[in-house]
Amino acid sequence: MFDPDKYRSVVWLKGGRTYPELDCFGVVNEVRRDLGLPEWPDFAGVTKDGDGLNREARKMMLSLNQCEPCEGAGVACYSGSAVTHVAVVVSIGNQLHVAECNPKSNVTFLPLARFKRRFVKVEFWQ
Repeated sequence: MFDPDKYRSVVWLKGGRTYPELDCFGVVNEVRRDLGLPEWPDFAGVTKDGDGLNREARKMMLSLNQCEPCEGAGVACYSGSAVTHVAVVVSIGNQLHVAECNPKSNVTFLPLARFKRRFVKVEFWQ
């Protein structure tokens, strides 16, 4: 069972991949580990800079399957045609939420519908 309290101590760090210093992709793998799911590649050094996040996300999608929202699914968030943010689906109180990590707000959990409204397009991947 997913424990959101663990993530209260997370501090956003650009390129962060080691708990408790995580960025948006760092939180995806940390949550997947906690759920007992296979980790995805580390993508050390990959950030939004220089289109890195978009490039690497699109390459990774070639090895995944697009799916409906479910616990552990990765979330690709688009601004225009580019992937500009990633997150992960979690279940809190038997409802699906999205866990994300951002500067200043660190880790937040938003109900799925509310999260989806923030982006032009959102896709779910396993």
